[in-house]
Amino acid sequence: MNITRENIDALNAVVKVDIVKEDYNDKVEKILVDYKKTANIPGFRKGHVPMGMVKKQYGKAVLVDEVNKLLQDALNKYLTEEKIDVLGQPLPKQQDEINWDSDSFSFEFELGLAPEFSVDLNSKKAITHYNIVADDKMIDEQIERIQNQYGKITSETEVKKDSEITGTFKNEDKEIDNTVTITLDKFKGKATEKKFIGAKPGDVITLKTKGLYEDDHELMNALKIQHDDAHGLDIEVTFTINEVNSREAADLDQELFDKLFGKDVVKSASELKAKIKEDAEKQFVQQSDQKLLNDVTEHLVDNTKFDLPAEFLTKWMQVAGEKEMDEATAKEEYEKSEKSLRYQLIEGKLMQDNDLKVDFEDVKTNAKNMIKMQMAQFGQLNPSEKELDDIAARVLGNQDEVRRISEQVVSQKLLDLYKEKANIKAKEMSYDAFVKEVYGDKA
Repeated sequence: MNITRENIDALNAVVKVDIVKEDYNDKVEKILVDYKKTANIPGFRKGHVPMGMVKKQYGKAVLVDEVNKLLQDALNKYLTEEKIDVLGQPLPKQQDEINWDSDSFSFEFELGLAPEFSVDLNSKKAITHYNIVADDKMIDEQIERIQNQYGKITSETEVKKDSEITGTFKNEDKEIDNTVTITLDKFKGKATEKKFIGAKPGDVITLKTKGLYEDDHELMNALKIQHDDAHGLDIEVTFTINEVNSREAADLDQELFDKLFGKDVVKSASELKAKIKEDAEKQFVQQSDQKLLNDVTEHLVDNTKFDLPAEFLTKWMQVAGEKEMDEATAKEEYEKSEKSLRYQLIEGKLMQDNDLKVDFEDVKTNAKNMIKMQMAQFGQLNPSEKELDDIAARVLGNQDEVRRISEQVVSQKLLDLYKEKANIKAKEMSYDAFVKEVYGDKA
């Protein structure tokens, strides 16, 4: 067997594999001898079929199968030994009908080669890493929500200024039918509030959606509609009042603190504020880190320049899936996936250059930490190692879960790398300010 490579350019090559009779003959002969022992051909006893007849009936099929196996094994071994980094899979070149009566065969494969490039983490323009803090306003609002949530509810016969009103928004044309609990202070205009004051359970109030709330996101939640549908929505909806309640806020006492955090974990209003601040900012770290990861990823894709074998990859995508695509569809799919492919290559380069690896212990540790967090949510704060190992073993028995957790581990390793080596500037702000700066009106 002889394998040669011709580089067309930096991103494309053709590999030629020449196979001669000596490469496959012994294997083919052995298989045919085995067939001879078991062949069931009318007129001959089992095991006594002439070899000539066996070859005539099975020889070509066995030859084709063995040559294809040999070809794939040889090609994979060659790519590994030569350390050729390919994109997609080798594509067999079109050739005239193969003469399987010949003793030797030649096959050619097109290769799409991975580009050579470097990744510079130390960009000229610094990337912002937000330090999100829970300000007094947020903490006070959270305490107020807690007091209301655990407060005493009293049923009322009519709506007052501070009532909680449970009812259903409806509009048949837009298929709106959503039951919510609202308070009058959320509405934008005093005219809307006046419509509700004095209303009773069973009353139906007609409202205009335009200008109903100060923020369209409030409207989106109230009507349970899509984000884009809420902006500029100008229709009439009805609100049928189901219940009217008043709520007396719970006292900030030890009974409430124990309900929230367990006995004597929090012992005063000031400790409650500190605990709420701590818990909120832990959650903010996840959002801040995800934002940083997204921003660095975006920066690297936009600023790490290299070419791809686009023509080869488009051709490969035509035949790689379960169903073949036509050329136009494959081109469209390639264009959609190009950015993702670029980042996969950048990610691989960063992992290689910085000796970042993900092994099974990393995946197992991550899975156990995830399980501990989930168990803590249900009050199981101190699970044993055996318990965690047993649950992790069941989780990691699912390959989809292994893949998902592995991706999380990779993301965390890259995030740590970015924090260490990328040009990052810290910026402290409240959560509301973060949402406004990062998402604008799309939060």
